[in-house]
Amino acid sequence: MAAPAYVKLYETLRDQIVSGDYPYGQRLPGKRALADQFGLSVITVSHALDLLSEEGYLTLRERSGSFVSFRPADEAPSSFLPLSEDPREFAPDQPSSADLEGFPFPILARTARRVLSEQGEALLRKSPGQGIPPLRLALSRYLARSQGIQASPAQIVLGAGAEYLYGLLVDFLGLESVWAIESPSYEKIEQVYATRNVRLEYLPLRRDGISSEALRNTSARILHLSPYRSYPSDVTASASRRAEYIRWADQPEHILIEDNYESEFSLRRKPMPPLFSQSKKENVIYLNTFSRTISPALRVGYMVIPERLLPRFLQRAGFYSCTVPAFEQYLLTELIDSGDFERHIRRIRRKLRAAQGG
Repeated sequence: MAAPAYVKLYETLRDQIVSGDYPYGQRLPGKRALADQFGLSVITVSHALDLLSEEGYLTLRERSGSFVSFRPADEAPSSFLPLSEDPREFAPDQPSSADLEGFPFPILARTARRVLSEQGEALLRKSPGQGIPPLRLALSRYLARSQGIQASPAQIVLGAGAEYLYGLLVDFLGLESVWAIESPSYEKIEQVYATRNVRLEYLPLRRDGISSEALRNTSARILHLSPYRSYPSDVTASASRRAEYIRWADQPEHILIEDNYESEFSLRRKPMPPLFSQSKKENVIYLNTFSRTISPALRVGYMVIPERLLPRFLQRAGFYSCTVPAFEQYLLTELIDSGDFERHIRRIRRKLRAAQGG
Protein backbone atom coordinates (compact mmCIF):
# COMPACT_ATOMS: atom_id res chain seq x y z
CA MET A 1 0.00 0.00 0.00
CA ALA A 2 1.39 3.40 -1.00
CA ALA A 3 2.30 5.79 1.81
CA PRO A 4 0.11 8.90 2.25
CA ALA A 5 1.33 12.08 0.59
CA TYR A 6 2.18 13.75 3.90
CA VAL A 7 4.38 10.78 4.90
CA LYS A 8 6.24 10.95 1.57
CA LEU A 9 6.82 14.68 2.07
CA TYR A 10 7.92 14.07 5.66
CA GLU A 11 10.48 11.51 4.44
CA THR A 12 11.75 13.84 1.72
CA LEU A 13 12.20 16.78 4.10
CA ARG A 14 13.69 14.54 6.81
CA ASP A 15 16.30 13.22 4.38
CA GLN A 16 17.14 16.76 3.26
CA ILE A 17 17.56 17.87 6.87
CA VAL A 18 19.74 14.89 7.80
CA SER A 19 21.91 15.32 4.70
CA GLY A 20 22.48 18.99 5.56
CA ASP A 21 20.50 20.55 2.74
CA TYR A 22 18.70 22.41 5.51
CA PRO A 23 21.33 22.98 8.24
CA TYR A 24 20.67 23.47 11.93
CA GLY A 25 18.81 26.72 12.68
CA GLN A 26 17.74 27.38 9.09
CA ARG A 27 14.16 28.35 8.41
CA LEU A 28 12.31 26.12 5.97
CA PRO A 29 10.20 27.62 3.19
CA GLY A 30 6.68 28.48 4.29
CA LYS A 31 3.79 26.05 4.05
CA ARG A 32 2.39 27.62 0.91
CA ALA A 33 5.80 27.66 -0.76
CA LEU A 34 6.30 23.97 0.05
CA ALA A 35 2.78 23.18 -1.15
CA ASP A 36 3.51 24.86 -4.49
CA GLN A 37 6.93 23.20 -4.77
CA PHE A 38 5.61 19.66 -4.22
CA GLY A 39 2.15 20.09 -5.72
CA LEU A 40 0.38 19.36 -2.43
CA SER A 41 -2.25 21.03 -0.28
CA VAL A 42 -1.28 23.28 2.61
CA ILE A 43 -2.98 20.82 5.00
CA THR A 44 -0.79 17.97 3.70
CA VAL A 45 2.33 20.09 4.20
CA SER A 46 1.17 21.02 7.70
CA HIS A 47 0.79 17.34 8.63
CA ALA A 48 4.32 16.59 7.39
CA LEU A 49 5.80 19.52 9.34
CA ASP A 50 3.96 18.42 12.49
CA LEU A 51 5.53 14.95 12.17
CA LEU A 52 8.99 16.45 11.76
CA SER A 53 8.37 18.60 14.82
CA GLU A 54 7.19 15.61 16.87
CA GLU A 55 10.40 13.73 16.04
CA GLY A 56 12.67 16.65 16.86
CA TYR A 57 13.79 17.58 13.33
CA LEU A 58 12.00 20.94 13.40
CA THR A 59 10.89 23.58 15.86
CA LEU A 60 7.61 25.23 14.85
CA ARG A 61 7.31 28.86 15.92
CA GLU A 62 3.96 30.57 15.61
CA ARG A 63 4.00 33.37 13.03
CA SER A 64 7.73 32.75 12.45
CA GLY A 65 7.87 29.45 10.58
CA SER A 66 9.65 26.11 10.87
CA PHE A 67 13.30 25.98 11.95
CA VAL A 68 15.67 23.01 11.78
CA SER A 69 16.48 21.65 15.24
CA PHE A 70 18.37 18.55 14.08
CA ARG A 71 22.13 18.64 14.58
CA PRO A 72 24.07 16.06 12.51
CA ALA A 73 27.03 16.24 14.90
CA ASP A 74 26.14 17.98 18.13
CA GLU A 75 28.90 19.49 20.23
CA ALA A 76 27.01 19.36 23.53
CA PRO A 77 25.03 22.57 22.83
CA SER A 78 24.22 24.87 25.72
CA SER A 79 20.53 24.07 25.33
CA PHE A 80 21.20 20.73 27.07
CA LEU A 81 19.89 21.01 30.60
CA PRO A 82 20.24 18.59 33.53
CA LEU A 83 17.37 16.38 34.61
CA SER A 84 16.56 18.75 37.46
CA GLU A 85 14.86 20.89 34.80
CA ASP A 86 12.06 18.27 34.78
CA PRO A 87 12.59 16.39 31.50
CA ARG A 88 8.91 15.39 31.34
CA GLU A 89 8.09 18.69 29.67
CA PHE A 90 10.30 17.59 26.77
CA ALA A 91 8.53 14.23 26.34
CA PRO A 92 4.88 15.17 25.65
CA ASP A 93 4.46 12.09 23.48
CA GLN A 94 4.54 9.65 26.34
CA PRO A 95 1.55 8.44 28.35
CA SER A 96 1.86 7.80 32.04
CA SER A 97 2.27 4.15 32.96
CA ALA A 98 -0.66 4.60 35.32
CA ASP A 99 -2.86 5.43 32.31
CA LEU A 100 -2.20 2.15 30.51
CA GLU A 101 -4.85 -0.55 30.73
CA GLY A 102 -4.14 -4.25 30.78
CA PHE A 103 -5.22 -6.60 28.03
CA PRO A 104 -8.97 -7.46 28.18
CA PHE A 105 -9.31 -10.59 30.31
CA PRO A 106 -12.29 -12.04 28.36
CA ILE A 107 -10.18 -12.13 25.18
CA LEU A 108 -7.29 -13.72 27.06
CA ALA A 109 -9.58 -16.36 28.55
CA ARG A 110 -11.22 -17.15 25.21
CA THR A 111 -7.85 -17.39 23.47
CA ALA A 112 -6.42 -19.58 26.24
CA ARG A 113 -9.31 -22.04 25.88
CA ARG A 114 -8.78 -22.16 22.12
CA VAL A 115 -5.05 -22.81 22.52
CA LEU A 116 -5.69 -25.63 24.99
CA SER A 117 -8.22 -27.18 22.65
CA GLU A 118 -6.26 -26.85 19.41
CA GLN A 119 -2.71 -27.51 20.62
CA GLY A 120 -3.47 -30.31 23.07
CA GLU A 121 -0.42 -32.40 23.96
CA ALA A 122 1.84 -30.17 21.87
CA LEU A 123 1.85 -27.89 24.93
CA LEU A 124 3.80 -30.56 26.81
CA ARG A 125 6.65 -30.74 24.31
CA LYS A 126 9.94 -29.01 24.98
CA SER A 127 10.30 -25.68 23.21
CA PRO A 128 13.35 -24.95 21.02
CA GLY A 129 15.92 -22.79 22.78
CA GLN A 130 14.99 -19.54 21.01
CA GLY A 131 11.24 -20.18 21.29
CA ILE A 132 8.64 -21.99 19.18
CA PRO A 133 8.83 -21.24 15.44
CA PRO A 134 5.17 -20.06 15.13
CA LEU A 135 5.68 -17.31 17.72
CA ARG A 136 8.99 -16.17 16.25
CA LEU A 137 7.33 -16.02 12.82
CA ALA A 138 4.38 -14.05 14.22
CA LEU A 139 6.79 -11.63 15.93
CA SER A 140 8.84 -11.26 12.75
CA ARG A 141 5.74 -10.22 10.82
CA TYR A 142 4.45 -7.99 13.59
CA LEU A 143 7.75 -6.12 13.93
CA ALA A 144 7.85 -5.56 10.16
CA ARG A 145 4.33 -4.10 10.25
CA SER A 146 4.61 -2.01 13.38
CA GLN A 147 8.29 -1.04 13.67
CA GLY A 148 9.74 -1.43 10.21
CA ILE A 149 12.13 -4.06 11.56
CA GLN A 150 13.08 -6.60 8.91
CA ALA A 151 14.25 -9.69 10.79
CA SER A 152 13.83 -13.39 10.15
CA PRO A 153 12.39 -15.70 12.84
CA ALA A 154 15.91 -17.10 13.29
CA GLN A 155 17.03 -13.72 14.66
CA ILE A 156 14.40 -13.66 17.43
CA VAL A 157 15.06 -15.04 20.91
CA LEU A 158 12.33 -15.49 23.57
CA GLY A 159 12.97 -15.32 27.30
CA ALA A 160 11.11 -15.06 30.62
CA GLY A 161 11.10 -11.28 30.91
CA ALA A 162 13.58 -8.47 30.41
CA GLU A 163 15.76 -9.35 33.39
CA TYR A 164 16.42 -12.84 32.02
CA LEU A 165 17.36 -11.37 28.65
CA TYR A 166 19.74 -8.89 30.30
CA GLY A 167 21.62 -11.84 31.79
CA LEU A 168 21.58 -13.66 28.47
CA LEU A 169 23.09 -10.59 26.83
CA VAL A 170 26.04 -10.75 29.23
CA ASP A 171 26.67 -14.41 28.35
CA PHE A 172 26.33 -13.53 24.66
CA LEU A 173 28.40 -10.32 24.53
CA GLY A 174 30.88 -11.22 27.26
CA LEU A 175 32.76 -9.38 29.98
CA GLU A 176 35.74 -8.38 27.87
CA SER A 177 34.37 -4.88 27.18
CA VAL A 178 33.15 -2.06 29.41
CA TRP A 179 29.39 -1.56 29.26
CA ALA A 180 27.55 1.77 29.61
CA ILE A 181 24.03 2.56 30.79
CA GLU A 182 22.00 5.74 31.12
CA SER A 183 22.10 7.65 34.40
CA PRO A 184 19.49 7.52 35.82
CA SER A 185 18.43 4.14 34.46
CA TYR A 186 15.92 1.40 35.22
CA GLU A 187 17.34 -0.13 38.40
CA LYS A 188 16.96 -3.74 37.22
CA ILE A 189 19.37 -3.08 34.36
CA GLU A 190 22.10 -1.97 36.74
CA GLN A 191 21.30 -4.73 39.26
CA VAL A 192 21.48 -7.55 36.72
CA TYR A 193 24.69 -6.31 35.16
CA ALA A 194 26.30 -5.67 38.54
CA THR A 195 25.55 -9.20 39.76
CA ARG A 196 27.13 -10.55 36.56
CA ASN A 197 30.33 -8.55 37.26
CA VAL A 198 29.94 -6.27 34.26
CA ARG A 199 32.23 -3.22 34.33
CA LEU A 200 29.77 -0.34 34.09
CA GLU A 201 30.03 3.31 33.11
CA TYR A 202 27.15 5.68 33.82
CA LEU A 203 26.35 8.22 31.08
CA PRO A 204 24.30 11.21 32.32
CA LEU A 205 20.99 11.94 30.64
CA ARG A 206 20.05 15.42 29.49
CA ARG A 207 16.61 16.52 28.45
CA ASP A 208 16.81 14.92 25.00
CA GLY A 209 19.12 11.95 25.58
CA ILE A 210 22.59 11.00 26.74
CA SER A 211 25.10 13.82 27.04
CA SER A 212 27.08 14.14 23.81
CA GLU A 213 30.29 14.76 25.73
CA ALA A 214 29.78 11.65 27.87
CA LEU A 215 29.07 9.52 24.82
CA ARG A 216 32.19 10.79 23.04
CA ASN A 217 34.43 10.15 26.03
CA THR A 218 33.14 6.79 27.22
CA SER A 219 35.49 3.82 27.07
CA ALA A 220 32.50 1.47 26.78
CA ARG A 221 32.00 -0.69 23.71
CA ILE A 222 28.50 -1.85 24.66
CA LEU A 223 25.73 0.69 25.37
CA HIS A 224 22.32 -0.20 26.84
CA LEU A 225 19.74 2.56 26.45
CA SER A 226 16.00 3.24 26.18
CA PRO A 227 15.63 5.86 23.44
CA TYR A 228 11.83 5.86 23.42
CA ARG A 229 11.25 6.24 27.13
CA SER A 230 14.01 6.07 29.70
CA TYR A 231 12.76 5.15 33.14
CA PRO A 232 12.52 6.84 35.67
CA SER A 233 13.33 10.13 33.88
CA ASP A 234 10.75 9.78 31.06
CA VAL A 235 13.34 11.23 28.67
CA THR A 236 12.77 10.57 24.97
CA ALA A 237 15.82 10.82 22.73
CA SER A 238 15.53 13.50 20.06
CA ALA A 239 16.25 12.88 16.40
CA SER A 240 19.70 14.42 16.86
CA ARG A 241 20.53 12.14 19.77
CA ARG A 242 19.24 9.07 17.95
CA ALA A 243 21.47 9.89 14.98
CA GLU A 244 24.38 10.27 17.40
CA TYR A 245 23.63 6.86 18.93
CA ILE A 246 23.72 5.28 15.47
CA ARG A 247 27.06 6.95 14.70
CA TRP A 248 28.41 5.64 18.00
CA ALA A 249 27.18 2.11 17.25
CA ASP A 250 28.73 2.20 13.78
CA GLN A 251 32.24 2.40 15.22
CA PRO A 252 34.29 -0.82 15.18
CA GLU A 253 33.44 -3.29 17.95
CA HIS A 254 30.61 -1.12 19.28
CA ILE A 255 27.24 -2.70 20.10
CA LEU A 256 24.08 -0.89 21.12
CA ILE A 257 21.23 -2.55 23.05
CA GLU A 258 17.93 -0.80 22.28
CA ASP A 259 15.43 -1.39 25.10
CA ASN A 260 12.13 -0.30 23.55
CA TYR A 261 9.83 -0.82 26.53
CA GLU A 262 6.31 0.70 26.18
CA SER A 263 7.05 2.11 22.72
CA GLU A 264 3.85 0.54 21.34
CA PHE A 265 1.84 3.19 23.19
CA SER A 266 3.57 6.14 21.57
CA LEU A 267 1.04 8.87 20.79
CA ARG A 268 2.92 10.07 17.74
CA ARG A 269 1.00 9.72 14.50
CA LYS A 270 4.09 8.13 13.00
CA PRO A 271 6.25 6.43 15.68
CA MET A 272 9.97 7.09 15.36
CA PRO A 273 11.73 4.17 13.68
CA PRO A 274 13.75 2.01 16.06
CA LEU A 275 17.52 2.29 16.02
CA PHE A 276 17.66 -1.35 14.93
CA SER A 277 16.09 -0.52 11.57
CA GLN A 278 18.33 2.54 11.10
CA SER A 279 21.64 0.83 11.71
CA LYS A 280 23.57 -0.01 8.54
CA LYS A 281 26.29 -2.06 10.21
CA GLU A 282 24.07 -4.48 12.15
CA ASN A 283 25.38 -3.39 15.55
CA VAL A 284 22.01 -2.85 17.30
CA ILE A 285 20.19 -5.47 19.37
CA TYR A 286 16.47 -4.79 19.83
CA LEU A 287 14.74 -5.78 23.08
CA ASN A 288 11.11 -5.55 24.25
CA THR A 289 8.56 -7.35 26.44
CA PHE A 290 4.83 -7.93 26.77
CA SER A 291 4.74 -6.65 30.37
CA ARG A 292 2.88 -3.43 29.50
CA THR A 293 1.11 -4.41 26.31
CA ILE A 294 -0.55 -7.47 27.89
CA SER A 295 0.27 -7.91 31.59
CA PRO A 296 3.27 -7.78 33.97
CA ALA A 297 2.21 -11.27 35.07
CA LEU A 298 3.10 -12.56 31.60
CA ARG A 299 6.86 -12.85 31.96
CA VAL A 300 7.75 -12.92 28.28
CA GLY A 301 10.36 -10.79 26.55
CA TYR A 302 12.13 -11.04 23.23
CA MET A 303 15.21 -9.70 21.52
CA VAL A 304 16.13 -9.37 17.89
CA ILE A 305 19.75 -10.09 17.08
CA PRO A 306 21.39 -8.66 13.94
CA GLU A 307 22.21 -11.35 11.43
CA ARG A 308 25.90 -10.44 11.66
CA LEU A 309 25.94 -11.27 15.39
CA LEU A 310 23.79 -14.40 15.22
CA PRO A 311 26.69 -16.91 14.92
CA ARG A 312 28.27 -15.35 18.01
CA PHE A 313 25.01 -15.69 19.94
CA LEU A 314 24.55 -19.33 18.93
CA GLN A 315 28.11 -20.16 19.93
CA ARG A 316 28.03 -18.44 23.32
CA ALA A 317 24.40 -18.72 24.44
CA GLY A 318 22.57 -20.89 21.92
CA PHE A 319 22.66 -23.90 24.23
CA TYR A 320 20.24 -22.38 26.76
CA SER A 321 16.74 -23.87 26.98
CA CYS A 322 13.81 -21.53 26.41
CA THR A 323 12.48 -20.25 29.76
CA VAL A 324 8.96 -19.42 28.51
CA PRO A 325 6.31 -22.17 28.91
CA ALA A 326 4.97 -23.51 25.61
CA PHE A 327 1.40 -22.61 26.59
CA GLU A 328 2.28 -18.91 26.93
CA GLN A 329 4.15 -18.98 23.64
CA TYR A 330 1.18 -20.47 21.78
CA LEU A 331 -1.12 -17.99 23.53
CA LEU A 332 0.97 -15.05 22.30
CA THR A 333 1.12 -16.54 18.81
CA GLU A 334 -2.67 -16.68 18.66
CA LEU A 335 -3.10 -13.15 20.04
CA ILE A 336 -0.74 -11.72 17.41
CA ASP A 337 -1.97 -13.79 14.46
CA SER A 338 -5.64 -13.12 15.26
CA GLY A 339 -5.08 -9.35 15.35
CA ASP A 340 -6.32 -9.07 18.94
CA PHE A 341 -2.93 -7.84 20.15
CA GLU A 342 -2.72 -4.95 17.68
CA ARG A 343 -6.40 -4.06 18.13
CA HIS A 344 -5.74 -3.70 21.86
CA ILE A 345 -2.78 -1.40 21.22
CA ARG A 346 -4.80 0.78 18.84
CA ARG A 347 -7.67 0.97 21.34
CA ILE A 348 -5.39 2.12 24.17
CA ARG A 349 -3.69 4.67 21.94
CA ARG A 350 -7.10 6.11 20.94
CA LYS A 351 -8.10 6.40 24.62
CA LEU A 352 -4.84 8.08 25.55
CA ARG A 353 -5.14 10.56 22.67
CA ALA A 354 -8.73 11.34 23.67
CA ALA A 355 -7.64 11.90 27.27
CA GLN A 356 -5.03 14.38 26.03
CA GLY A 357 -7.51 16.07 23.77
CA GLY A 358 -5.74 14.80 20.64
